[in-house]
Amino acid sequence: VLVLAAAAFAQQAPSPFKVAVVHSQRAFEQSAEGKRVAAQLQERDSKIKTDLQKMDDAIRALETRFNTQRLTLTQEAGLALQSDIERKQTERKRYEEDQTRDIQTLGQNLIARLRSEMVAIVEQISKEKGYDLVLDIGASGVVTWNPTIDITDEVVRRYDASKAAAAPTKK
Repeated sequence: VLVLAAAAFAQQAPSPFKVAVVHSQRAFEQSAEGKRVAAQLQERDSKIKTDLQKMDDAIRALETRFNTQRLTLTQEAGLALQSDIERKQTERKRYEEDQTRDIQTLGQNLIARLRSEMVAIVEQISKEKGYDLVLDIGASGVVTWNPTIDITDEVVRRYDASKAAAAPTKK
């Protein structure tokens, strides 16, 4: 009877609470897809900066032309040149605002996709290893943790493997 009672008690005893941590920002930065997304956003940002520089140069050239020829231009020509300068300044401002909004939207969409894909990997690892709780140490306010419960490297490894497996084969 005592053996049966001990066995029943062992089955009813609460199992240990298993916790893991993941650093989502580090996983994003270290994964191949995260690096590709970051490069894509950087490339887009560089193109915007180059375009803005060209627009600034064109505006400066018009301003220089206006300032050097101010006394020799007819009133109509001077007004037309000033109008061109103002139009170019407005175009530049609109371009910068539109591109800033577009790159922010693109970045948010790419990061949201990447995050949802990584969350699926984290959930898979959590189920396999029986974790009751997985914390994101980059966003959770965790002050300290045992590095042995950090699954970030495994998340990156599996995420990269899943993206590599899903990539079409090149012939």
